[in-house]
Amino acid sequence: MGRVTERRKVIRIRDGVVSSRPDTLVAEEPLEIRLNGKPLAITMRTPGDDFALAAGFLVSEGVLANAYDLQNIVYCAGATVDGSNSYNVVDVRTAPDVVMPDITLERNVYTTSSCGLCGKASLDAVRTTARWPIADTPPVRVEPALLASLPDRLRAAQRVFDRTGGLHAAALFSEEGELLDIREDVGRHNAVDKLVGRALQNGDLPLSRVILLVSGRASFELAQKAVMAGIPVLAAVSAPSSLAVDLAAETGLTLVGFLRGSNMNVYAGEDRIALRAPAAQG
Repeated sequence: MGRVTERRKVIRIRDGVVSSRPDTLVAEEPLEIRLNGKPLAITMRTPGDDFALAAGFLVSEGVLANAYDLQNIVYCAGATVDGSNSYNVVDVRTAPDVVMPDITLERNVYTTSSCGLCGKASLDAVRTTARWPIADTPPVRVEPALLASLPDRLRAAQRVFDRTGGLHAAALFSEEGELLDIREDVGRHNAVDKLVGRALQNGDLPLSRVILLVSGRASFELAQKAVMAGIPVLAAVSAPSSLAVDLAAETGLTLVGFLRGSNMNVYAGEDRIALRAPAAQG
């Protein structure tokens, strides 16, 4: 099976001095996800937690909702020309009564580590396939100071990033700020899928009392994955996209961007943030 990191030769130039040395890089390999034997998607990911990644991906696609929907996940043998197992192809077998939605089965998808399924779904598609309406969950109230503390906690828990500097991360925190789980991957969307997939396998969906924090920006797809997992609060250290804000506003998701130090922007769902002054108008 592929490793999380690999070594490559690099020429270093420091203050005009040239040297050669091995460097530690994050590994990136393709993962093909098959659904009941049918090829469904290919994503570029960091090897590890592949079964959770596949399960989380299918939660965001509206296929899986709980552990009972999942029969098993296996690596496919004979995935290479010589018949050896590359550990880069997984087949997800669902329970017999799981309904296969047309929006998933009518396409084959290639996803990238940077953006995932960009433009793949519409706001209407997410609304109609979401299992757990965010606005119907019990109210969660989060202090801005607690949100401000989370990026440092995320960074401190990024073990592979310390060795490579080349990984995104996603983490689940309780509403009290406790770190519940963290996953790293070359793609933000993969890191979120790994979190959600593990939650599904553990019988923890919907994640209606947690905060999802992601490194980098908050794309439409990350907002979609939060909504499909029943997560009420999504925070990102960088900017959201316009479509992510639209989706958050329409589904009741609290969306926080530019979470840096004590500063942050709340783009939707401000009722869950314990503001000490009225929100600015306009």
